[in-house]
Amino acid sequence: MISHVFIGVNDFDRAFKFYSVIMSELGHQLKFCDPDRPWAGWMADGMPRPLFLIGRPYDGNSAERGNGQMVALLAPDRRSVDQAYASALAHSGSCEGPPGLRRHYHPDYYGAYFRDPEGNKICVCCHLPVTQ
Repeated sequence: MISHVFIGVNDFDRAFKFYSVIMSELGHQLKFCDPDRPWAGWMADGMPRPLFLIGRPYDGNSAERGNGQMVALLAPDRRSVDQAYASALAHSGSCEGPPGLRRHYHPDYYGAYFRDPEGNKICVCCHLPVTQ
């Protein structure tokens, strides 16, 4: 359903360091990084799509976060949610909701919410029961 998600950033180097840690925690690999453009993209192991991309907006204007917009990244397990959240906060992210069950979504929904250093809202979540 989704080909790629692009997050506009103003400070590419800071954003690249931040998202490199988060993507590593989730087991995603860097597909490319072009600091001269600047932009970078990650993908799940062995999956060409969807891509998660960061970069300067194409129109050359300043990147601005959207009110009500959020990107949710799928984690393979709850431990990865916890680790990604901790890494986000350790790398200048801010808390929007600590890791935990959100049973109002469904009984096994385990997620954490944070903002990247530029204020974009990100969720990391796992939909699997704790036994997996």
